[in-house]
Amino acid sequence: MSAWRTISLWMDQLDEPLLARPALERDLDVDVAIIGAGYTGLWTAYYLKRQAPELNIAIVEAQTAGFGASGRNGGWLMGNLLGEDRLLADLPPEQRRASVDLLHGIPDEVATVLERESIDCDYRKGGALYCAARYPEQETSLRHYLDALYRQGLTESDYRWLNPEQLAQQIRIAKPYGGIYAPHVATLHPAKLVRGLARTVERMGVAIYENSPVTHWQSGSLRTAKAGVRCHWIVPAVEGYAVTLPPLGRYQLPVQSLIVATEPLSAATWDDIGLSRGQAFSESSRQVTYGQRTADNRLVFGARGGYQFAGKLRHDFDLTRSEVELRRYLFSELFPPLKNVRITHAWGGNLGMSRRFQPHMLCDRTSGIALSGGYGGEGVGASNLGGRTLADLILQRDSELVRQPWVIPQGGLEALKAWEPEPCRWLGYNAIIRSFVHEDQTLANPATAPWRRKLASGVAGFMEGFMQ
Repeated sequence: MSAWRTISLWMDQLDEPLLARPALERDLDVDVAIIGAGYTGLWTAYYLKRQAPELNIAIVEAQTAGFGASGRNGGWLMGNLLGEDRLLADLPPEQRRASVDLLHGIPDEVATVLERESIDCDYRKGGALYCAARYPEQETSLRHYLDALYRQGLTESDYRWLNPEQLAQQIRIAKPYGGIYAPHVATLHPAKLVRGLARTVERMGVAIYENSPVTHWQSGSLRTAKAGVRCHWIVPAVEGYAVTLPPLGRYQLPVQSLIVATEPLSAATWDDIGLSRGQAFSESSRQVTYGQRTADNRLVFGARGGYQFAGKLRHDFDLTRSEVELRRYLFSELFPPLKNVRITHAWGGNLGMSRRFQPHMLCDRTSGIALSGGYGGEGVGASNLGGRTLADLILQRDSELVRQPWVIPQGGLEALKAWEPEPCRWLGYNAIIRSFVHEDQTLANPATAPWRRKLASGVAGFMEGFMQ
């Protein structure tokens, strides 16, 4: 189906025919049924098959592998989890260090699989640059963040401050105040990864059925329009699409992130910008920006999107002019010579956000349900950790993975915190986002009075804390 190529730059660049696998048209009995052929579902199937090749596993996908966030994201493979500072805060120092090392090892684990399975997805581990790049308050907030990390026992080998001169050795931006370098981040081509994983698990004996939306699911079974699956374990690996599988939508809301990609830039332009090792970069504002230099020398740049009333999915990702121009404005603030560069692709996707603003990995042996989600936009790496963890939980392996604070080893969905009813969450979300936009506009204007700058940051900080 050629329309799948319009999903993102990544899907458009695939050098393969985007033909759907056969739909589910007959009833099945399997050991594990996975809903969703995205990263979480595929990683779970991969690690289950690696450890228990005899398992009969089927994946049922509503569209095609990579249709959701796995084929649309910004290509950051992070050795982190959203909210990990809160998750690890109460652990003893030795245990906290072990958990941090586990997270930081995510990119290397993925690299090992890519080599083992011959998956070429433009993997480059160049680290991430979190830049104070648009106004001086960014330097203050980044230094406070780094100090907090050091108080938790992390060191310069984990996160290192770069002064403007050191930052310029990696990325050259218009107003460098400094930044943090994190080595445990890689960039990649998301669609090549998800499509490569799908082919890999098929070779291992996993059946994938596409164009087969699940109409009903419960403990031990699922149904599509044409057939049903009975199973010992069911893994709803749908992340931002949780609203399509009640009652999951009570615990994971879809929010959107929006991305643009430029035309390939000249070697001379990149000599001026830097990013020669595949580094990811972000400018430190609550707009949540992220970018990378692609293997074919484009700039891919994204920023926080939105939330629709009642947690409705956004299906139309033909970005409006204002959505595109906001992202152009943000990357042009960093790289003024790119202000008028041609943007060839603009897209977005739905991602899953949990009420605790941190991922969860859950295994309910009574109901036979295993779930990993709530990645909050950091799912490229978190989904690998989630897949490994769910495999160990299902197989009852007493590993380091299952003893982490983000794992709920017993109990069902009721162990998760539910979102408030509407209109509370819609009003709250929009109030929070408006405070972030106001802060950014206020601080980006050098003529703003100091008291206004302080007030804008104070309000935005309070609202950000309220979210958590």
